[in-house]
Amino acid sequence: MATEEPGVAAVNRALSILKAFEDSIDGMTLTDLTNATGLYHSTILRLCESLEHFGYLKRLEDGRYMLGPMLFHLGMIYQTSFRLRDYALPVLRTLVKETGETAAVYVREGDERLCLYRVEWQRSVRMHVREGERLTLEAGAAGHVLRAFSDGAVKGNLKKVREHGYCVSLGEREPESAAIAVPVFRTGQELVCAISLGVPRYRFDRKSFDVYLPKVMEAGAALTKALGGDVSLFEPPYAHFSGV
Repeated sequence: MATEEPGVAAVNRALSILKAFEDSIDGMTLTDLTNATGLYHSTILRLCESLEHFGYLKRLEDGRYMLGPMLFHLGMIYQTSFRLRDYALPVLRTLVKETGETAAVYVREGDERLCLYRVEWQRSVRMHVREGERLTLEAGAAGHVLRAFSDGAVKGNLKKVREHGYCVSLGEREPESAAIAVPVFRTGQELVCAISLGVPRYRFDRKSFDVYLPKVMEAGAALTKALGGDVSLFEPPYAHFSGV
């Protein structure tokens, strides 16, 4: 017995056609769409006609289809209404709950990094960086991550950070502090921000690192997925300790 599709079948099929264009910038023929979706040629033709009518597809003179202007229009509406805070804070709260440490989101602003959001655990010793505070990019795990994934060509330790997908810093900004940071991407693997978990150095050792790293990577993957980015960088196994 065939598995029933969730939702409305016609809508699911139409969306599968649009999704097929994710890896195509030169347009797709009906045959291409048939191969990509597994739908019948006649079904695709009917759905493409409807999608074209509403502006979601555009048919070229040679018969190929391209994504239509309505998708760009909706994307602009989404971008205007988008608030990173709505996505980031739940991820930070989960990370803090799972680790008992302080988590923050940093964005790059020129040669500095800005602490955009911060959530802390109620402990006697905490990492004191305030929301809105500006810090150097040259010290700290989040700064290294923002440099590694936003600069074009990188080398040395920054190259390792990019390859490993995370960075660890020990006592760089403050002697008693340590941190693990990961990048966050949106569609097109455009860097959005860095998530950092701050830990007092006396609590940070190999054992705690092995516990915390997967949690931070999961947080990076969760926020990246919410923003439409590729999460393959965050998949285990993780490379060995990447400190700068």
